[in-house]
Amino acid sequence: MAKYLPLDPTIFIQNRQRFASKMQKNSIAIIVSNDEFPYNADALHGFKQNTELFWLSGIEQEGSMVILFPDNPDPKYREVLVLVRPQELKEIWDGKRLRAHEATNISGIQTIVWVDVLDGMLQPWIHLADAIYLDSNENDRKNNLIRTNEYRFIDEMQARYPLHQYLRAARIMKELRAIKTKEEIVVLQKAIDITDVTFRRLLQFIQPGVNECEIEAEIYHSFLSQRATGVAYHSIIASGDNARTLHYVNNNSECKEGELVLMDFGAEYGGYCADLTRTVPVNGKFGRRQKTVYNACLHLHNYAKSILKPGITIAKYTDKVGEEATQQFLKIGLLTKSAVKNEDPENRAYRKYLYHGISHHLGLDVHDLGTRTEPIQPGMVFTIEPGIYIKEENMGVRIENNFWITNRGNQDLMKNIPITAEEIESLMKRQKK
Repeated sequence: MAKYLPLDPTIFIQNRQRFASKMQKNSIAIIVSNDEFPYNADALHGFKQNTELFWLSGIEQEGSMVILFPDNPDPKYREVLVLVRPQELKEIWDGKRLRAHEATNISGIQTIVWVDVLDGMLQPWIHLADAIYLDSNENDRKNNLIRTNEYRFIDEMQARYPLHQYLRAARIMKELRAIKTKEEIVVLQKAIDITDVTFRRLLQFIQPGVNECEIEAEIYHSFLSQRATGVAYHSIIASGDNARTLHYVNNNSECKEGELVLMDFGAEYGGYCADLTRTVPVNGKFGRRQKTVYNACLHLHNYAKSILKPGITIAKYTDKVGEEATQQFLKIGLLTKSAVKNEDPENRAYRKYLYHGISHHLGLDVHDLGTRTEPIQPGMVFTIEPGIYIKEENMGVRIENNFWITNRGNQDLMKNIPITAEEIESLMKRQKK
């Protein structure tokens, strides 16, 4: 079962209540599990649950389903969790599967149905309902043409029940998952705290001659020893000029004297993802130019923090940070006044050195669901991650923290993680005596 300690089932009980409150009258919602994906020969990739199903139930087991039918005449079947029936032979090979009482303890769902008897129960429920909510992947960053289980299930349902009205569960999910409850923040904070401990460990470990892959190995060791599920995403450990590649994942170069190493990594705990980036000197001491660029990036980070508040849109927020980046890049000699004056409004001058977005939603997915066009609301969680990438100097710097939007502004969930050049130098110096 999960490495992490049991979560508060209130998280999932509240999430189901929130979802049900948005459903059309006399409708049923069916959310299905992710596929088990083949690796090679008879091997499978490690199973990763559909985050929509996890958000509703906390269940990580393959072959699961959540069925919500708030207007079912039989109250017992208004919330149903469907599981694969435990089988002795399969458990010998693949390990124990959830029993009904264990699934109830995790999810708070009282009614457990085995998938092998579901058909006879589901059909009458469908006949009672006027509309059916089914799920699909509507993340704006989706880049996957594989016809996964949720899409095959849509095909099956529409073929069997063609006269029902079909509705998009993803529309509700996008709205609700963007707003985190305080119980969700508790779990996210645990992922962040594990990441904090790991970063401090790395400051003791990094020195000239260490390989990027050795740093990555330290991250895995630290995460797993603290009961994290593992990494929230493939860690980016990019020394020297590698740091200009935004999704650099080779992690196979030697970290050399005089270089910086950019580390973008985060723990996953209880399904929730931390997302930290720090850029540190390999030898423990920033050079003069390195510190100038680092402090300019930190200035942008702090400026973005000061304006990421309820009411602003991501577009307006990004424009404002771009204006501040322009001033900083003029100040540190990356841009000339002439370049700014003659810039293309569709490809502004600062984009030569900062060529990615400043923030994204964070939660069960690293690039979590949420609006990019509507005003930011309290309860949302965002990264703030400006960067400066200088081809001519073989240098890349990025600084990233995670923020919970509040009625009064925002709360830095990574406020305890060292961030200034002086803090980083002090910790690296003290640990290497």
